[in-house]
Amino acid sequence: MKKLVLASNNAKKMKELNALLAPLGFEVIPQGALGIPEAEEPHCTFVENALAKARHAAEYSGLPALADDSGLCVSALHGAPGVLSARYAGEPKSDARNNEKLLAHLAGQTNRQAHFYCVLVLVRAANDPQPIIAEGEWQGEILPAQKGEGGFGYDPLFFVPDFGQTAAELDADTKNKVSHRGRAMQTLIERLPLL
Repeated sequence: MKKLVLASNNAKKMKELNALLAPLGFEVIPQGALGIPEAEEPHCTFVENALAKARHAAEYSGLPALADDSGLCVSALHGAPGVLSARYAGEPKSDARNNEKLLAHLAGQTNRQAHFYCVLVLVRAANDPQPIIAEGEWQGEILPAQKGEGGFGYDPLFFVPDFGQTAAELDADTKNKVSHRGRAMQTLIERLPLL
């Protein structure tokens, strides 16, 4: 198994990415298991934040590193919460408070179109001059109330018309294939070099 550091401590994200990478012979190690602190995410774009996180994890570990930066972009809110999705309602991070704030900001809005967006960045080393960058989008709309028990984050509010369900109602295998992260991962897999 080839070792790869995941520049995240999110257990659910780790599970999703591990399910996608394990069949390819990668042992994915969360950065927290190696004592790597979380990187700063000061940038206003997903790709810059993902690159910063990947370089940070690779520098601390000496291993190839994979970082994800993803979030929910709502049309009526001009792309918000965007890169601030995890901390939309402030610190400490809280899915429940984030969902409440989103619903409050969409009160009275008829346009509830939204999409999840994900950028994955893989660096072979901290100073990798040619990182592999893959992106994915998942179109949907925001419901006025939560529905479903699965997933995390905004999944209970994100309705996927193609399935007639929220992201929180989809089974894990289906979500891994059709989600923004799943689509980005498929693109990344196609571009994976021999590590």
